[in-house]
Parts: sequence; structure tokens; C-alpha cells
Amino acid sequence: MAESLPASNIRIALVDDQALVLKGLSALLNGLAGIEIALEASDGEQLLSALPQRPVDVIVSDIRMPGVGGIELIDRLREAGNATPVILLTTFDDSELMLAAVEAGAQGFLLKDASPEDLAEAIVKVASGDTLLQPVSLGPVRALRRPEAHIGPRLHLTEREASILRLVAGGYSNKEIGRSLHLSEGTVKNYVSDILVKLDCRDRTHAVLKAITQRLL
Repeated sequence: MAESLPASNIRIALVDDQALVLKGLSALLNGLAGIEIALEASDGEQLLSALPQRPVDVIVSDIRMPGVGGIELIDRLREAGNATPVILLTTFDDSELMLAAVEAGAQGFLLKDASPEDLAEAIVKVASGDTLLQPVSLGPVRALRRPEAHIGPRLHLTEREASILRLVAGGYSNKEIGRSLHLSEGTVKNYVSDILVKLDCRDRTHAVLKAITQRLL
């Protein structure tokens, strides 16, 4: 079930090169209270031109488009000092794309077959400062691991930290992890905080992906 939407509207921009998809997303999201479609664009370049005059709270963009796609859009926003959170949408269950989205700094990554409620929940989450990356198969992600990605001393997780991070990767909450490992919820929270510091990651999803790409899981 989607989270309750805030009382004040969240202004969003939609970016997709397929007109039917763009209008479909607009119609679906406009029907949800608390979300306002402030801007629609057919590619990243059009959005970048219009955004200074019509700022938004969240950008929802297709990841692959002719011209300026979703990844380049994020790069150019950040280069310009624009920190507007971006949710990238894709029709492909592609772990490499998700890694690219993470590396670019996307706050959200969803498959296009997500329900309108799931997309609305993602919008609410990233508007409040959270990150939401819809899980894809970890097998292909492991296949992308590259030894040359290591810079400086190799990171190391203890057996307990690795066990907790594997459960985090499975989508389990701190309470559920604690129940599984016979730990208190507070102890699990402390472990997760230590893992984020050790891996230099800002959230759980980034920590899982970094651990996988650096052969820690």
C-alpha cells in the first residue's frame, strides 16, 4: 500500500520520448491526490530548458531516450548545481542500468510495470529525502563485479555485517533482521549504521550494490 501523500502538493516533471507513455503517466499520476504535474518534456534537453522557469520537487524520467537520456540528465543537473531528486524509469529488468543510475546519483529507479501507487510512493519518498531503487536480480549485478573498481585498501565486512547486509539486500527491515539473527532491533540499526560508514554509503541500497561490486557479498 502506498504511503499517505502529504497535504501540500508535490510538483513533479515527467520526461519521456514516447508521447503515449508521457500522457499515460500524466493521467495516472494526476488522478492521485497530492501530486501535481507541473512540467512535461519529451527529452532531457527540453526539460533542462524549461526547468529554470518551472522548478519542481521531483523529476520522473525515462532512462533511455534519444538525445539527452536520464543518466545524462542527472549529470547535467548536478553540474549546474541543481539537486532536484530524480526517479528513473525503465522497461528493462537490467542490473547494469540500475548500477548506472546509482552511480549517476538517481534517488529512485523503477520498472515501468510498477503500479501507479508504487510510483506515487516512490515520489513521496524521494521528495522527503529518501532513496528508492526497485530491486532487480542480484545475479547479473554480481556478474558486473570488477576487481579494478577497488581503489586503495580493500574493504572488509565481518561475518555478522555480511549476514546483515545480505538480509538488507533481501528487503528485510531491521526488526525482521533482528528476529532472524536473534538480535535486538537497536543492535541491528547500529550494525547498519556502522556498515554505511565503513562502505562510505548514504543509504542501504547503495551499500548493498557497493558490497556486491566490490566482492564483499
